[in-house]
Amino acid sequence: MTENKSLNINSYKSAGFIGEYQKLIKDVVIPYQYSVLCDEAENTEKSHVIANFINAGKALRGEDTADGFYGMVFQDSDAAKWLEAVGYSLAVFPDEKLEKTADELIDIIAQAQDSDGYLNTYYTIKDKDKRWTNILEGHELYCSGHMIEAAIAYFEGTGKDKLLKVMEKNVEHIYDVFIEGNHEGYPGHPEIELALLRMYDVTKNEKCLALAKHFIDIRGVDPHYYEKERQSRQWTVWNGDGKNHHYQQSYAPVRQQKNADGHSVRAVYLYTAMADLAAKTDDAELYEACKNLYGSIVNKRMYITGGIGSTAHGEAFTVDYNLPSDTVYAETCASIGLIFFMSKMLSNEIKSDYADIMELAFYNTVLAGMQKDGKRFFYVNPLEVIPGISGEAVTHRHALSQRPKWYTCACCPPNVARLISSFGKYAYSEKGGTAYCHMFASGEVTLESGMKFTCETDYPYAFDINFKIEKGGNLAVRIPGWAKGNYAVYINNFPRDVVYENGYIYISAEDGDSIKLKFQDEINVIYPNTKIPDLSGTIALSRGALIYCFEGIDNSDSVLDLRLDSKGNFKAVSITDDVLGQTVMIEAEGVRVRNGGGLYSFSEPECESVKLRALPYYLWGNRGENEMRVWMAGK
Repeated sequence: MTENKSLNINSYKSAGFIGEYQKLIKDVVIPYQYSVLCDEAENTEKSHVIANFINAGKALRGEDTADGFYGMVFQDSDAAKWLEAVGYSLAVFPDEKLEKTADELIDIIAQAQDSDGYLNTYYTIKDKDKRWTNILEGHELYCSGHMIEAAIAYFEGTGKDKLLKVMEKNVEHIYDVFIEGNHEGYPGHPEIELALLRMYDVTKNEKCLALAKHFIDIRGVDPHYYEKERQSRQWTVWNGDGKNHHYQQSYAPVRQQKNADGHSVRAVYLYTAMADLAAKTDDAELYEACKNLYGSIVNKRMYITGGIGSTAHGEAFTVDYNLPSDTVYAETCASIGLIFFMSKMLSNEIKSDYADIMELAFYNTVLAGMQKDGKRFFYVNPLEVIPGISGEAVTHRHALSQRPKWYTCACCPPNVARLISSFGKYAYSEKGGTAYCHMFASGEVTLESGMKFTCETDYPYAFDINFKIEKGGNLAVRIPGWAKGNYAVYINNFPRDVVYENGYIYISAEDGDSIKLKFQDEINVIYPNTKIPDLSGTIALSRGALIYCFEGIDNSDSVLDLRLDSKGNFKAVSITDDVLGQTVMIEAEGVRVRNGGGLYSFSEPECESVKLRALPYYLWGNRGENEMRVWMAGK
């Protein structure tokens, strides 16, 4: 099987909407997050990440570690994801000062590596004798995985391999422990599996492939492994007993797992590795398992915004059709992981369904996870917020109405930074001599096949996609599901019929060709499945890739008493706002229900016809605390 190859990070030079976001990451997010990692950001949750690496180096040299280790057991991963974002950013925006800062951090990390290749500040500083004894909770493999990804991104973005060599030594150590040493167990938090497969792509080291395959193949073979491990030790991180096999994705071997279960981030990181391994080894059985898990997510357990994880209890999937809007978890990292999973499903089979989910998750949940100014971040992404309840009631404390600057478990902010900075890898790929456009993004694209073109578009707000071909070749472009088959193709200004297969159109492009793909500008009314109990009688709106929501600030301070007319007129309105910038809102028709009685009443409420206004979901919460809803009562 010819594998679908993601675009090299140096091969996409961004512009337009994505370019502005990547510039925001470079100019604001990366410097701000580094100040947090250095504990220099004012009025912000302490991180201590860099100090942990410094202290680990001191511990290895027998020096006083002063303030020791601070933070979560997986604190190292914040530095790794920051470095990964830097690697991607430097490929697009060369910056000597930023590169020097990253090089200095890499030097510090290298000094924290033990002579045998082990690298983890928590255990090096605090509990050296407990290494590899708590695979369930310890996150050693998780942290190594993220640092491997950082090393690859930095190598690809700068050509520098110091961190890559550090992590190659670390992989040798892990291989010795788990393969040569026959250490039992599989990662409590999957991540290293997908990282090892990425390292295999770069280094062609067969041990990376073998180790990833080992962790995937043994998972769930002994579903009681974690319980046995817990009984064998006298210490714990979070008092985990290892008995929740579904939460841990260990209830059965992965090829037998049918439903997306447990901790949502861990699940999709695991599924990403499974899909990648299936593509690399032409494993049809493993890909079939991935398709089952994909179907479980998108058909029964995913929010309209591409969010996953229905409950704060374990940050997890629950059961089919349990998709509450106000107590949803929908962790930002989970949607990022879903994008990873869909990207690797495309490595097995080019189908627009997979790219549709990538786009949905990116433009809605992922972008909503970061404030417009790049300095505040959501961990949880609710679809309904009511001040006084959200963030305050014991059942809703996780669903905040405003983005915090940072938090103790700060996995999401650097995760957003690395994804946005690497957007080109997911938007474009090539397979068998064909260039694929999975998501529409302005910029210059150069492929290994020699094909080169420029994409120009105002997507996601406008729906003309223009390709200018500098060096010709075969080009395949996705037709998104939201277009409902309504599109037109023009080559050199003439309408053309083109080959359509699995949601993509195929064009043989020659040097100098101009190609235009034109979609209709249409506002869609979305109706939920009647099996979703929380959404009975509701509707939602979308325009292109964007899901819309209603905020009180645009609707006389209240959305609770509004009813949206599904048959009314809808109008897209371009605006420029001091906070939101340039965006497109939707004007709609509906009624406001006025109830003058008590808590309950026998009196029929009065209804007043009103104009409603909705904004893209990813922009909600930028203008202060107010009510917000995605799903509105229908009229």
